Amino acid sequence: MLPENALPTTDREPEPGGGTATTRRGLFRWGAVLGGGALATACGTDGAPVVPGAVRERPEEIADPDVALELLREGNARFAGAREQHPARAEERRLRVAEGQHPFAVVLSCSDSRVPPELVFDQGLGDLFVVRTAGQVVAPPVLGSIQYGVEHLHVPLLVVLGHEGCGAVSATLEAVEKGSGPSGTAIDSLVDAIRPSVERAPAGAGGADRLAEAVRLNVADGVAALSADPLLAGAVQAGHLRVVGATYDLHDGEVAFL
Repeated sequence: MLPENALPTTDREPEPGGGTATTRRGLFRWGAVLGGGALATACGTDGAPVVPGAVRERPEEIADPDVALELLREGNARFAGAREQHPARAEERRLRVAEGQHPFAVVLSCSDSRVPPELVFDQGLGDLFVVRTAGQVVAPPVLGSIQYGVEHLHVPLLVVLGHEGCGAVSATLEAVEKGSGPSGTAIDSLVDAIRPSVERAPAGAGGADRLAEAVRLNVADGVAALSADPLLAGAVQAGHLRVVGATYDLHDGEVAFL
């Protein structure tokens, strides 16, 4: 347990009449603590377990979304089983991708330092086109980056990756439950983006269960929003792109695809 003086203090602002109101800035500090605890487990279910093994030989360019997804499953199985191969990280690979990149998956993930996609999926240089924001929130520059990966790099797979105990989702959930006012910072834009998912999480569920469901809904909403984008939807309809959601378990290292 952290010593009392190490706990983050929640920012307080005076209310009319002498009371105080919790601000979102303080809630995000608490969210960082909540995100580090065993408050929730990853949502969703994965198919049959993938047995960790050696990295398979594969072509430089991959156009099949199903092949790309299987490569991520295999890589995560290696990572979760502590059998990482650390592929495509040698000097030869670095020099080759310096001439051009052919990533096989776009991964939109949370900025959380414990969820680096290249490590979680045991991939190397030039394999993944990664875009990261707190709570994997989709904003115009984020969408533009993803569109670039699909339209110009011809990436066949887009993964929206959330994670267990996400601090941004947890802080938004607490803001909704307490009716907290704006912080006056750009953090408010994250809260506003995540709020619709959080508000649909069952209010009767326990704290950990509601947070887990909010994390799942936030991923699902991200998948729905990206799938509705005209450029990305066109690629999906043409069979060039697959959009999937997933959640990462901080404790066992496993990714569950929704």
